[in-house]
Amino acid sequence: NRAGIAYGDEIRFNTQVADVEDNRYNTVTIGTRVWMAENLRTVTYNDNTPIPHVTADADWIAMTSPAYCWLRNDIATKPVHGALYNWYTVSTDKLCPSGWHVPTDAEYSALEVSLGMSPAQTDLWEWRGTDQGTQIKNTTGWAEGENGTNLSGFSAIPGGYRYGATGAFNGIDILTYWWSSEYSADYAWYRRVDGANSGIYRHVTSKRGGKYVRCIK
Repeated sequence: NRAGIAYGDEIRFNTQVADVEDNRYNTVTIGTRVWMAENLRTVTYNDNTPIPHVTADADWIAMTSPAYCWLRNDIATKPVHGALYNWYTVSTDKLCPSGWHVPTDAEYSALEVSLGMSPAQTDLWEWRGTDQGTQIKNTTGWAEGENGTNLSGFSAIPGGYRYGATGAFNGIDILTYWWSSEYSADYAWYRRVDGANSGIYRHVTSKRGGKYVRCIK
């Protein structure tokens, strides 16, 4: 106007994203990418095909094709923890909402760098970083003294995992895992955070395991 040009504060915000079942997810921008701030909970691919629901331990460990389950096989855990998927489900490339995908190992590394981890450390195996795990852990939901700062907005909570060798649900209220990209014919990358550790764990595991999924775009 006649007084000149003036600018207000720059404000960044994210809207929710819906999957094919109309489950709604909070999202957050970390670095240059938009992430889901909740675990995926769809039981239908983005082409409306149902994902097989497998509950029995013996059936789960024998699977070499897609499957999902709920934590402890209890659907009441869905709103908080989302679904556990084996990696064969991830490999279909139809799990996330249209325009989104399961993060690659490199994309998880980029997230870690944006939170202050050195690029050299991202290529290491097992525990890495300083407080990056603390930054992605939620401020509530973990054991006493183990909550995070959630400075990233990632909001991780400890939902454990389903062990690919036995089908047992392990690590509940202690740690959490998310699938990433393929490593070999039998193994895939994952990321893990624990209540008792401030870093982020990077390794590979059997594709038969049940882990959570965060989508990215």
